[in-house]
Amino acid sequence: MSSIADVVNGKLNISESSQETERKVGSELGKEEFLQLLVTQMKYQDPLEPTDNTEYVSQLAQFSELEQMQNLNSTTSNTSAFTLVGKEVYIEDQSEAGDVTKVQGTVEYVSIQNGKAYVSVDGTLYKYDSIVKVLDDNYVISNNIPSVQKQALTYRHHDPQDVTVEGISLGSHGYEATSFAVALVSSSGDTKAVDSKYLSYKDGKLTISKDAFSQKDAGIYTVAFVFDDANKTIISDKVTIEVKGIKPDNSDKTENSDRKMMRERQYQSDSRRDYLGNKKEVM
Repeated sequence: MSSIADVVNGKLNISESSQETERKVGSELGKEEFLQLLVTQMKYQDPLEPTDNTEYVSQLAQFSELEQMQNLNSTTSNTSAFTLVGKEVYIEDQSEAGDVTKVQGTVEYVSIQNGKAYVSVDGTLYKYDSIVKVLDDNYVISNNIPSVQKQALTYRHHDPQDVTVEGISLGSHGYEATSFAVALVSSSGDTKAVDSKYLSYKDGKLTISKDAFSQKDAGIYTVAFVFDDANKTIISDKVTIEVKGIKPDNSDKTENSDRKMMRERQYQSDSRRDYLGNKKEVM
């Protein structure tokens, strides 16, 4: 690529675009360009005061040393790229148009193309230099396993309503759970699982039926979640439900039920006695 500069009033006028072109060319200076500059320097040197040969040798040695360092850096970078296979990385890849693509995922493999390393994440190749973070395994696990937002909820016996727990995540990036169980832990440590028929989950919200609390004494209960993910995540320090009021007295219902059962038994006994009496009369 060449640039054009105008001569104005005997001075060379270099535009910003030309300067940018020069910077790009300069940034891509390689061995061939250096040798061309060296040959040009020798060609246009002052014949009356020629450059000392030792100076040329010194320049070549300096360039060779610089080239070796660049090759070493490239080799080191490529070697480092291979150590990232299986690691979780965060990538910010900038296109030629200036658009930045942000990606997080696991490095599947490394490809070397034209001496440069590329990493494959989710089936797409990204430049090794576009990796901005390498995530620790513990960090990845803690940020992707199931989680529950901290919250304090209330259930009132005098106004029974379903209780909704929000902010539940089943996990992501291979650490997902498919389901979970729920238990209520009293302040005394008494733990009782909540029957699944009282539970309903959708879009990060868990609804616990009011029937699950109808016979709970007043007090604060901790909700324990047991997920079925690979890590068997248990969360028991995020959600509390305070039960207020006096639970309904079902003794009358129990008494009526017992009386009904006694009447049914009495009826069956009387029916059997009548049947046997009628049978004797026939005989």
